[in-house]
Amino acid sequence: MTYYPRDLVGYGAHPPHPRWPGDARIAINFVMNYEEGSEPSLPDGDGRSEAGLTETPASPVPVGQRDLAAEGMFEYGARVGFWRVMRLFAERGMPMTIFACALALERHPPAAQAIREAGHDICCHGWRWVEHYKLSKEEEREHISRAVESLQRTTGQRPAGWYCRYGPSIHTRALLLEHGGFRYDSDAYNDELPYWVTQDGKPHLVVPYSLVTNDAKFGRGQFSTADDYFSFLRDQFDMLYAEGETQPRMMSCGLHLRLIGHPARAAGLARFLDYVRGHDRVWVARRVEIAEHWHRTFPYEPGMEQIALEAP
Repeated sequence: MTYYPRDLVGYGAHPPHPRWPGDARIAINFVMNYEEGSEPSLPDGDGRSEAGLTETPASPVPVGQRDLAAEGMFEYGARVGFWRVMRLFAERGMPMTIFACALALERHPPAAQAIREAGHDICCHGWRWVEHYKLSKEEEREHISRAVESLQRTTGQRPAGWYCRYGPSIHTRALLLEHGGFRYDSDAYNDELPYWVTQDGKPHLVVPYSLVTNDAKFGRGQFSTADDYFSFLRDQFDMLYAEGETQPRMMSCGLHLRLIGHPARAAGLARFLDYVRGHDRVWVARRVEIAEHWHRTFPYEPGMEQIALEAP
């Protein structure tokens, strides 16, 4: 059969029982995407302003001019939204994973300190919030190296995982293994359980992410109200929780500070957090905890791997 660099089968009809801690019926991971201050901007020499996932994603400002409105919407996420989201989780004693753009945290030392003190884990979201598939291989290698060094310095911990903006390049995973030290990456949207791949002959764990239960839909007009957000996440949770009686899976909830950090949206997040807390046999986990659980429970053995971006 001709080599085809995709796996459309995965675990199939009989995925492994993940044996989550506490006999949990669902593992749920909340992800704060910390991007504000690392997005493309004229002050950083990018030649354009970024308006992605803001109130006006189709910026009317001509390319080459600073979009001060969009910059302000990003700034809201760091100045206000961050602290609101941190408070909601702290009040409930619930953990998060921080998908951290390194430059953004360099520019907000109080946020880096608050993350350290709260004990949230770090997954590297790049040196900056840029599309890695637009970088050359050499540029991408440099971005990975700078990001890891920076996050170690600002947060006091080496990032255990990696996640690109939107999607990786064809080189990303190989460069992660070349750099070393990553326990997983989340550059995949194709499953509800972690799985092994091989890259350049080495085993590597993938912990899939999701754009489905993600507040980015506010920025795209698919969610309008806190009720929209809460109802959608509740329905996802309810079906996974019911299925989890015999086949537990995981749920990823992505949060963006310039979106969910606004009061009218944060109300839906608070409602969902309380809904989750009202159920037993739920493992609210850091992403690194999910990865380490998989490493321990399903250590790699030849034949476990699914297809990676490499020819045999």
